[in-house]
Amino acid sequence: MSDDAGGLRPQNPQDRPIGQLVSEVTEQITRLVRDEMQLAVIELQQKGKRLGVGAGLLGGAGVLAFYGGAVLVTAGIAGLATQLALWLAALIVGVVVLGVAGVLAFVGKQQAQRAGPLVPEKAAVSVKSDIKTIKEGMRR
Repeated sequence: MSDDAGGLRPQNPQDRPIGQLVSEVTEQITRLVRDEMQLAVIELQQKGKRLGVGAGLLGGAGVLAFYGGAVLVTAGIAGLATQLALWLAALIVGVVVLGVAGVLAFVGKQQAQRAGPLVPEKAAVSVKSDIKTIKEGMRR
C-alpha cells in the first residue's frame, strides 16, 4: 500500500492525478536546483583553494625575487661605479629597472584580462543541459 490517502497508487504514470504530477515535478525541480547550487559551490571552493595556494606561492616568490633583485641592482651600481660616478651609475640602473617593471606590468595586465571571470563553468553547463531537457520534455 502507498502512503497516499487515496489508497493504492496507480500503476500507469498517465493515470496519476494532475495535482500529484505537479507536486512531483515541483519536488524534482527543487531538488535539481539545490543539487546544481551544491555543484557550483563545490566547484568554486576547489578553484578558490587552488587560487589561494597559487597566490601564496607567488607571494613568497615575489618577496625572494625582490631581495634578489635588490642585490643585483646594488651589484650593477657597484660595477658601473668603477667606470662612472656613483650617482650616474645609480641613475642608469634605476632607469633600466623601472623600464623592466613597466614592461612586466603591461604584460601582466594583458594576461589578467585574458583570464576571464571566475565562474563555475561545469555547473553552468549542467544547468543549461537541465533546462534544455526540461523544455524538450514539456514539448512532448
